[in-house]
Amino acid sequence: MNSPGVKPVVELKRLTRSFEQGGERIDVLRGVDLAIRPGEIVALLGPSGSGKSTLLQAVGLLEGGFGGEIMIAGHSAEKSNSHARTVLRREHLGFIYQFHHLLPDFNALENVVLPQLVADRPRAEAEARAEELLVALGLGHRLEHRPSQLSGGEQQRVAVARGLANKPDLVLADEPTGNLDEATADRVLGEFLSLVRGEGSAALIATHNERLAQKMDRVVRLHEGVLE
Repeated sequence: MNSPGVKPVVELKRLTRSFEQGGERIDVLRGVDLAIRPGEIVALLGPSGSGKSTLLQAVGLLEGGFGGEIMIAGHSAEKSNSHARTVLRREHLGFIYQFHHLLPDFNALENVVLPQLVADRPRAEAEARAEELLVALGLGHRLEHRPSQLSGGEQQRVAVARGLANKPDLVLADEPTGNLDEATADRVLGEFLSLVRGEGSAALIATHNERLAQKMDRVVRLHEGVLE
């Protein structure tokens, strides 16, 4: 997993991010260095407000204003234009959030099909992929149910399937089970990690839960804007 010759899926060098608030400068990230290799599942640990979401936004190329270097699958993100960053996101990254953000008017299968259609995958192939993932997550009997007809744990499983639909090199997850009770969170996280490992994707998973973090391959801690 950490063989010296293997190129990282993502590499951050001296990553910084600052905000102005009330006339004061707040340094959220103060020189973050991180490399994640193919197939590696990394827990990003830190208390609320430590900058975990800001770091994920940087890796996910979701907003600007960052200093330093961001390399995604060998491509320099900070030197790419808006279109190139969109292509990098679509071809290499998958996203899972604390709140599922499923489209309410579409059923479970359709929610997992849609990002594949955006990536120009043929519909029949996209539907087969969506069904494969949802069945693997124990939702084979819920394919035609809309989000409002699903439990919280089921909704988050659909979100997991959607995040993996395009076979990303790297999955970014921001407190993916933070909105679930402990027992459901354990089950969903276990299924998520098993599926990610089976797919061969890497993952960076932000959490403030030490117990859940220990289930992953490596733990990095965000403290005062740098990784420990």
